[in-house]
Amino acid sequence: MLNFLWQICRRYTIIGALTNQYNREDAYMLDQIAIFAENQKGAMHRITDILARNDINILGSVTNDSAEYGIVRMLVNDPPRALQVLEDAGYICKMTDVLGIECEDRVGALNHLLSALDESNISVDYLYLSFDRDKASPIMVMHVEDTVEVEECLRAKGFSVL
Repeated sequence: MLNFLWQICRRYTIIGALTNQYNREDAYMLDQIAIFAENQKGAMHRITDILARNDINILGSVTNDSAEYGIVRMLVNDPPRALQVLEDAGYICKMTDVLGIECEDRVGALNHLLSALDESNISVDYLYLSFDRDKASPIMVMHVEDTVEVEECLRAKGFSVL
């Protein structure tokens, strides 16, 4: 799992400046790719085909659609490369910071996490499930307004944030 995380995380200093250095005092987030795609037959297949041909592994995904367009959000093993190959293929894409929180595989685990966020008056924009393949355990992927603040809050409440 650690190898997976080092491949897909970007670190930010507490004051929010982007850095590629791995300093201990930095907070870190996962890079997620958001792909805007027409809501038509075969659209998802075209995206996954581009990623497969470029040896990019999908680690987690969620799709939201409307009548004409959809947003495909993905964690992949090489976000910068995925962004590049998808943009080269004509897709509108965006890289976004998200948090990964380890969850127990038991009834009420997600409720426990969301209760901790609610107690701290934190709103979740969206979330979806991925898995730690080494441990075969769930990881909740979530987007929030202030990832550094939420990471600190969750760590203080005893959660393991990846």
